[in-house]
Amino acid sequence: MISTTHVHRGAIDGRQAVAEAPPNRIVEKPIPASQHRDPRRYQLNQIIRRFAPTLGTLQNGTTTVRFQLKPSDPDFPFELERLDCEVQVPLSYPEQSPTLLVRNKDIPRGFCVNIERGWDKLVSEKHGATLLALVTALDKHLEAFLSEQKVETVTLMSFKDTRHLEKSTTSLGEPSASTPQVAYTKPSAPTREAYVPEESFTEEQITNARARRAQEIRQLESRMSRLSLYQKSADGVVYTLPLEPKRRAGLPQGLQSINSIQLIIPLLYPLQPLRVLLNDVESEDAEPLEEAFAARATQQSQMTLMNQLNYLSQNMHTMAKQARATKLEQLTQASSNKTEEQVPKASETEGAPAIDREDGKGHVHIIPRPPEWSYAHESDGSNSDSDSWDSGVDSDEGGAEIESHPPRTSGVAQQVERGTAVLFPTIELYGIELLQVSILNISTKCQRCKTLNDITGLKPETEKAISCKKCGSPSSATFRQEMVHQNSTRAGFIDVNGCTVADMLPSTFVPTCSKCSTPSQGLVSVRGDAVTNVCRECHGRFTFKIPQVKFVAITPGSAPAPTTGPRRRQEKLGLHAGEPLPGRGACSHYRRSYRWFRFSCCSKVHPCDKCHDDNEDHVQEWANRMICGWCSREQNYAVEACAFCGRSVIGKKGRGFWEGGKGTRDKTKMSRKDKRKFRRVGGGEAKKKD
Repeated sequence: MISTTHVHRGAIDGRQAVAEAPPNRIVEKPIPASQHRDPRRYQLNQIIRRFAPTLGTLQNGTTTVRFQLKPSDPDFPFELERLDCEVQVPLSYPEQSPTLLVRNKDIPRGFCVNIERGWDKLVSEKHGATLLALVTALDKHLEAFLSEQKVETVTLMSFKDTRHLEKSTTSLGEPSASTPQVAYTKPSAPTREAYVPEESFTEEQITNARARRAQEIRQLESRMSRLSLYQKSADGVVYTLPLEPKRRAGLPQGLQSINSIQLIIPLLYPLQPLRVLLNDVESEDAEPLEEAFAARATQQSQMTLMNQLNYLSQNMHTMAKQARATKLEQLTQASSNKTEEQVPKASETEGAPAIDREDGKGHVHIIPRPPEWSYAHESDGSNSDSDSWDSGVDSDEGGAEIESHPPRTSGVAQQVERGTAVLFPTIELYGIELLQVSILNISTKCQRCKTLNDITGLKPETEKAISCKKCGSPSSATFRQEMVHQNSTRAGFIDVNGCTVADMLPSTFVPTCSKCSTPSQGLVSVRGDAVTNVCRECHGRFTFKIPQVKFVAITPGSAPAPTTGPRRRQEKLGLHAGEPLPGRGACSHYRRSYRWFRFSCCSKVHPCDKCHDDNEDHVQEWANRMICGWCSREQNYAVEACAFCGRSVIGKKGRGFWEGGKGTRDKTKMSRKDKRKFRRVGGGEAKKKD
C-alpha cells in the first residue's frame, strides 16, 4: 500500500511538472511535408475534401472554387439556408491573397458586398491562415457581416446611342468635305429620340419565357447530361455540349476539328436571343457561322433548344458556306461604298442632288439589300430551311440535292385527347430516354351490371372485344399509344365501348436506352415493382418503376352496341315474389315439376317443352332461365333446387318408402324396411312357372 501511494504521488508530480513547463519548451504543431512543397495544392485539397466544390479555371490561371456554406450557428437569426461562395485562388497564392464572390441571388447585392469586404478583412488579419481556416472564420463572423448596414449599390441602365447616325442625315446645304473643320464644336442638347432604351417585357411575357426555358432546359439536360463533354456553368446560362457534324468533310478547314460548342441560353430566353460559340476552331471561320446561327435562332424562335442543336448538327456545312458567302459579299459591298466615298463630291451639289431637293425627299436613304435575300434561288428563304430540317434533306450551295432520306416521323404521333388517358404521375426513369406500352392489359367494369372483366393483349390501334361474364353484354377497347419520357407521364388513351376502365394489369413495356437510343425487348412490369435490365447494344443499365397509375376520363365511353334486330318484349305474368305459382308450377305433363321455363327461342314462359309445342308454332329451343314454383322468382336454370328459397323444383325425392304413393315406387330404391319391397316376389313367379 505504501509503495502504491508513492507511485501515484510521483505520477501527479510529473503531470504538474509538464503543465508548468516553461514557454520556451512548447513545440508548435508540425506542418506536413506536402504543405511545405505545394501549399496552394494542399489547401485546395482541404477545401475539396470538406465541401466537394465545383472547380474552374479562368484565363489568367486563377482557380475558382465554388461551394455552398451552411451556417453552423444553430441560433442563426437570418433566413439563409446556404451561402453560395466562389473563392478565386490565384496562381501566386499564398503570396497573392484569395478573393471571395457571393453568388446568392436571394440576397441583396449590398449585403453580398458586406460579406466580401468581411472576407478581405479576415484575410488581412489572419495572415498565413489556410483557406479552410478562412472559410471557418467566415462562418463564425457571418452574422456580424450581415448585421452591418447595407452598402449602397448602383444599378446601371444601358441605352443605345444613335447620335452617330445624325451625321449621315445632314442636309445638302451644309459645307462639303473641303470646308475646313473647326477645332471645337459645341454639341447640341440631345433630344429624347437620341437614346433608345432596352426593350421591356410584361410580367406575363417574363413568366411564360421562364416556364418555357425551364422546360426546354430539362429536356436538354435529360438528353445531354450523361455525355462526356457536357458541362454546365454555375449560373445555368452557358452549356458546353458535344457536337458531331453530319458532314464533317464538307466543313471549311478551320471548322473540321470541332467537337463541342458553348450554348448561351439567356435568363429571359426566348425573349432574349440564343447564341452559340464554337470550341477548338479557327475564329475567322467560326464567327460567321455563329452569327448565322444567332440570326436563324431569332427567326425560328418557336423551335426548341434540341431542335436548334439538331439543325446545327445536320446543316452545319451548308450554314458555314452560306455564312462565308455572306461575309464576302459584305466585304465587297463595304469596299465599293468606300470607293464611292472617295469620288469628289463637287458634282453632287450641282446635278442630281437638286432633283432630291425639288421632290422634297432629301431625307430618304437607300438601304442595301439584305444579304440573305440573295440566296433565295439556293434555299428558297428561311422556309426551305425549316422544310429541309423537317424532311431531313441536305442542300448544298447550288440548291442541288446531295442526299435523299425518307422523312423522319416519330413512331408514335401525338394523339387526340379523347377517351380515357393513362397517366403515370410518379414514374421513375433511370437511363431510359423513352418508354412505351407495347401490350396493355386492363380491367374494365361493365356498364350494365358493374361486373369486372379483364381485357388482355391490347395492342396499339387494335380493337379488342369481349362479353361480360355475368350479363353477356358486349364491350370493346382500343388503345392509342404515346411515348413516356421525363417531360410527359401520359402513356396514351383508351377508347372504350360498353364499359369503363377500372385498373391496369401487368403489361409489357419497351424502354429505349438513353445512351445509344436502342429500344429494348418487351419487359413485363407490375405496379410498384422496379424493373432493371441491361441494354443489348451498349450494355448500359437502366431501371424504371411505376408506383402509381391514374386514369382520367376525358370523354365518356359509348353505349354498348345494339344487338341485331329489335329487342323482344317480355310478357307480363303478374307474379309476385314470395308467392307460389298456380299449382306450384306443375302441369298435366309433369306433375312433379315445380317450375316454369322461359324459352330462348321466343322469350315466353311455359311449364314444360310439351306445353310450348302445344301453344307455339315454332320449334322450341333449350330454356336457359326458369321461374321457381315455390317463390315465383326468375333465375338462371338450376337442375334441382331454387337459388333463392332453396326448395326442390323436381318433386320430393323420397327416402326409400312408399309413403301413401307420394314416395318412391321403385322397388330397387325402396328401403328393406318397407313391406312393399318384397310383396308378390315369390308367389307370382312360381305360378308363372307352373
